[in-house]
Amino acid sequence: MRQLKIRDLTLRDGQQSQFATRMSQAQVDRVLPFYAKAGFYACEVWGGAVPDSIMRYLGENPWNRLEKIKAAVGDSTKLTSLSRGRNLFGYAPYPDEVIEGFTKETLKSGLSIVRIFDALNDINNMTSTIKFVKKYGGITDCAVCFTVDPRFTFKDKVKAFFQRKKLPNNIFNVQYFVEKAKELEKEGAGIITIKDMAGLIHPKMTGELIRELKKSVSIPIDLHTHDTPGYGLASIFMAIVNGVDIVDTVLYNFAGGPAAPAYELVRIFCDKLGIDTGVDAKQVSMIDKELAKIRKELEQFDTTKLIPREFDIADYKLDPEIDALYDKSIAAANSGNVDELLVHTQAITKYFNFPEPNEQVKRAEIPGGMYTNMVAQLKQLKLDHLMDRALHLVPKCRLDSGCPPLVTPTSQIVGTQAVNLALDEQNGKPEYTTLTNQFVNLVMGQYGKTPFPIDPEFREEICGSPEEIPYDTSVYKRQPNPVLKEFGWVKLAKDYKEELLIELFPNVADGFLRKKREAEWKAANPVIPARIIKPKVLTEEDHQRLYSGSWY
Repeated sequence: MRQLKIRDLTLRDGQQSQFATRMSQAQVDRVLPFYAKAGFYACEVWGGAVPDSIMRYLGENPWNRLEKIKAAVGDSTKLTSLSRGRNLFGYAPYPDEVIEGFTKETLKSGLSIVRIFDALNDINNMTSTIKFVKKYGGITDCAVCFTVDPRFTFKDKVKAFFQRKKLPNNIFNVQYFVEKAKELEKEGAGIITIKDMAGLIHPKMTGELIRELKKSVSIPIDLHTHDTPGYGLASIFMAIVNGVDIVDTVLYNFAGGPAAPAYELVRIFCDKLGIDTGVDAKQVSMIDKELAKIRKELEQFDTTKLIPREFDIADYKLDPEIDALYDKSIAAANSGNVDELLVHTQAITKYFNFPEPNEQVKRAEIPGGMYTNMVAQLKQLKLDHLMDRALHLVPKCRLDSGCPPLVTPTSQIVGTQAVNLALDEQNGKPEYTTLTNQFVNLVMGQYGKTPFPIDPEFREEICGSPEEIPYDTSVYKRQPNPVLKEFGWVKLAKDYKEELLIELFPNVADGFLRKKREAEWKAANPVIPARIIKPKVLTEEDHQRLYSGSWY
């Protein structure tokens, strides 16, 4: 029987996509006994927004989160995390000593697999992390960020023609991703992931890409996608029939919409094809029951507020119409008829009451998070009417900045700059009057090599120099670790792991650790209430004795 490995994303990407990363440690603890027996190949539990969010909003220690999960699941499943290559979690590149220290501590704390990616797909930004993950015994999961070419209107193309400006054509084709995968295998990748953070990989592209990757590299291939534009389930089905080794899914009650497709919907497809995922359906059922309760507890953060139809993967019998849709999906996937496959898979997700495709994100071809960030930015400025114009300017911003894939942090950089372009235009100012430091650094070359060359004249206009200026890690300055005299002259960070929190999340970690030191100081130095002595009420006899001097 063919084996398909499943990487469960529920406790990281799932809750981040659906509930703003608000799962507390107590809520995580409730599902861990079932995860320990479920049999997932891997569970993504750390990285992304988890360390920042749980310090910022929950007052919890990120290292404790990882260590407690490891203690609960043991070696039953591999724990996995994200690492943005040389950037780790932030925007600025870090020197090797920080990357090495962080990598070593994450592996010591329970990780087995580190998913390494770079927002520009610049492999030079990934090599240090690859080296250190291998050095300390981890599995290197090297991700190529999937994206599509900027989409230009006919008017844009005519304007570019008269300006003698070259527009990109077919950059992000199958060969681009295959070549990146081959380079990463040479650098020491143990797994290659196609990381489609925006859900933009069309099932046709998925089938072609997986087939070529299986011919071109000898290591396992993983597909990571989201369901935002409605391609997710169809793309996973196409990946499976074309030989993918691992797929990323989220458990039923946290799945769909902005998150990855549901494991349960993939499991039905695999059951019909006689493919073994190695996952215990009874344990999944127990996790799902608990996740349904947790979802109600996180209702205020629920992005879709659409509860899936009640379903139990441990004891299911499909309605005839859904059974038929699955059979039609299998036939369409096997024959490569992706149009039919999309019709059937979208009908399946609709039946189970998952969110319908987000047409705005689909048309704009940008990640859902980037779209919502742009909406929020314009709402804050009370300029919602500029949204369509800002979306139209995204391809221009991408082209001018070298066509970066739209993944954190480049999605935020390009999205914010597109909003600034729309504002400059409305205010009658020349384009790129309003710039963010991050956009300037991207154009300068501080983040690495872009997929498409940046016009030297544009770089000079934005940065003052036509030449690319890479980031020099020798000028990096460590974050200070001050002494807190008000809490007994202790340092803000008491150990190396806390020093790393300051290094990677300086603003958030400062507040988190100060509260922690304050609580420790108060526990060690309790305030003892002063003893209240009631005054003696003097009698007439006492007064006489007092004034007669007999008390002296």
